[in-house]
Amino acid sequence: MNAPLPLKQWLSPARPDETPIAWGDKQRWTLGQLRRDVARLQAWLRQQNAQRWALCFDNSYLFIVALLATLGAGKTPVIPGHRRLALLEEQQALFEGLLSDEPMSWQGPFHCVTSSDAASPAPLAAEAITDSQPLELFTSGSTGQPRRIVKSIASLDREAGLLASRFAGRLHHCRVVASVIPLHLYGLTFRIFLPMALGLPLHAETIRYAEQLSALSDRYRYLFVSSPAFLKRLDHRLTPPRLAMLLSAGGAMGQQEAAAAQAWCGIWPDEIYGSTETGVLAWRSREHTSSPWRPFPGVAFTAREESFIAHSPLIDSPEGVQLDDILHFDASGAFHLAGRRGRVVKIEEKRISLCDVERRLLALDGVRDAAALCVTRNGRQTVGALLVLDDTQPEAWQGQRGRALQLKWRQALRPWLEPVAIPRYWRVVDAIPVNTMDKRVYTQLQELFNETA
Repeated sequence: MNAPLPLKQWLSPARPDETPIAWGDKQRWTLGQLRRDVARLQAWLRQQNAQRWALCFDNSYLFIVALLATLGAGKTPVIPGHRRLALLEEQQALFEGLLSDEPMSWQGPFHCVTSSDAASPAPLAAEAITDSQPLELFTSGSTGQPRRIVKSIASLDREAGLLASRFAGRLHHCRVVASVIPLHLYGLTFRIFLPMALGLPLHAETIRYAEQLSALSDRYRYLFVSSPAFLKRLDHRLTPPRLAMLLSAGGAMGQQEAAAAQAWCGIWPDEIYGSTETGVLAWRSREHTSSPWRPFPGVAFTAREESFIAHSPLIDSPEGVQLDDILHFDASGAFHLAGRRGRVVKIEEKRISLCDVERRLLALDGVRDAAALCVTRNGRQTVGALLVLDDTQPEAWQGQRGRALQLKWRQALRPWLEPVAIPRYWRVVDAIPVNTMDKRVYTQLQELFNETA
């Protein structure tokens, strides 16, 4: 295996222009095209006063163009984690300009990034991209406010190298396809950095349906980067692609889903455990129900009161990072996950801040108080909302009008929340119950959502 290529060498002149980089349904991109597109965008960026640029892309190739051009122009790339315009406007203090692969009604510096065969200017004289340049990601904090995570380019390169040491032998001559977007660390790492480091052509478009996966050319073998939510929806009547490896992350996969995926495509999924704050921490194969998580080299965990602290070559802080998960270790140092602490939950691989859901509920017209919690029905986790309404609303909740009110609330929440974070179940009460210390006991609130005969 060749040494993984660091980001600052992705455009290296030592590599031929014909090197394949990415493909889509209607287009193919080579390294020569990437150089021209980066040079064109970099020239535009260097004329802009804005320093911090939000990258809001679905297309992986254009994301790479924006990432390299932003860094090459001496700017800071910011990945807000979504492309919802209303939320971007609310969060505009986090960045100064916006780059996207689709037009947006953005009131500020904006550029819609495209790929062009037209002659591009030569790259402007600029300092080379350095290992220490930052990339910023934002994720849901425990308070519901976006939490800023700064990653150096060196750290992201180290992560790709760590993964290459474990998986590169299985990926020779593969192509990379994904059902996850590059706006979170999982997609950024496996859909962007890993294929670029290993010189593997990547699919620019997001796989959203099993039919797209089945339609992939059987001339190639693929690494499919996915999630339990997508794998649960596979249509096993379709013909599977030639998969060399199937990766899943974002949430634990049930053994039934793992076995069904293996029966369809012929290989067992590998799962990745980690977070935006920590990077990758561990992996496991789902061949057996009891398969434990095995830490990557250099990763260690220490117990502190009721939580665990992760230490890793990918974590710059010597204090490590406190985990939201509860871990149970065996004698070999492998571990199993035993639930989450706090009010950040995983629903269909999305990290949902229940505090943020509550904040949005409180902003609804007529809502005086609110509580959000996980509700499990038929093995599926969703969000439930417990509301206290002001004096103008209780009558509107009764009968059929209550359903119309729920629809109105859902529509009002849609610009702000992930679809899986919008409450599916609603309850209205006179007051949200508290204990003798005037604190909410969410296990008791859960009882209000129990199904009745």
